[in-house]
Amino acid sequence: MRRAVRLAALGLGSTSPNPVVGCVVLDAEGRPAGEGYHQRAGGPHAEIHALRAAGPRARGGTAYVTLEPCNHTGRTGPCAQALIEAGIARVRYAVADPTPGAAGGGATLRAAGIAAEQGLLADEAEEGNAAWLTSVRRGRPHVTWKYAASLDGRVAARDGTSRWITSAEARADVHRLRAESDAVVVGSGTLRTDDPHLAARGHPDAVQPLRVAVDTHATAVRPGARILDDAAPTLVAVAEDADIRALGAVGGRADVVWLPRAEHGLSVPALLDALYARGVRAVLLEGGPVLAGSFAAAGAVDRVVGYLAPVLLGAGPAALADAGIPTLADALRLRMTEAVRIGADLRITAVPAAGEAAAAPQKER
Repeated sequence: MRRAVRLAALGLGSTSPNPVVGCVVLDAEGRPAGEGYHQRAGGPHAEIHALRAAGPRARGGTAYVTLEPCNHTGRTGPCAQALIEAGIARVRYAVADPTPGAAGGGATLRAAGIAAEQGLLADEAEEGNAAWLTSVRRGRPHVTWKYAASLDGRVAARDGTSRWITSAEARADVHRLRAESDAVVVGSGTLRTDDPHLAARGHPDAVQPLRVAVDTHATAVRPGARILDDAAPTLVAVAEDADIRALGAVGGRADVVWLPRAEHGLSVPALLDALYARGVRAVLLEGGPVLAGSFAAAGAVDRVVGYLAPVLLGAGPAALADAGIPTLADALRLRMTEAVRIGADLRITAVPAAGEAAAAPQKER
């Protein structure tokens, strides 16, 4: 199953709005016979790739799958039926499928006399498929907030300079995160200060993420902005009462979506709804402190990836601006899931601790 989890990760960034899934098939003697993963939406599922690789050796064997085999016919046939027809004797799947139309594969397998069991390495499989599971369970994309800061939590120096706080290795790792995401989101401050490109570089086979510019007043995306090139698709989100004449810089090189205002900027839930409608299931939030604070205040941060550089600045903007947290008792508590060295820097990954209402929208900002 651990091998299946690793296989599933190979599909990150290319399967939306479908899940990432890995499958390993052993023959009747317990020897590896075939493996596969879901490579792209509309293509064969992981079980089909693994069964094709196994061929007749699948009969009497065991299939390990990270997600309950699907039980419906969509762009491909039901995987539960494919496992039955291949003569598989036993299926172990990590996570139950929460989709109403596709769930029930385990019951179908058991009805056919196959020993189907759920739960093996469920936590690992859940973590690897967090974006899709979040989208199904909560009806919005999964959001990873990424930031780079000095050891004392500053994302820029007092004079505004920020390139480069972290190492080349850390910046390359951010491109991996982009390649695994469906959309990369920044705000007007980042657009004006950095003129970011936001495409995933160094990953030639990646499906480029949608570049999303949150430009409330429709004034931050300027003619010649790097996000208006043809390296990846671009969406500019503006307030529904923004002056349409200010959108001249877009010049047909990006789509525009009008969203309701919130207390500070645009409505985060409305933005996530718009992205979800476009098939986005995994969002990488690369915006500055203000936009990150708005997402946190809206209960829309599902994972934090912070790159901390061994440098001290002492002044300058902090990584997170006002997030609607008035006192320590209201702090968003996180559970650290990983801490690794990337080049000269430390990458810390954390998720909301059990019981934290990171998924439930709080007050609008």
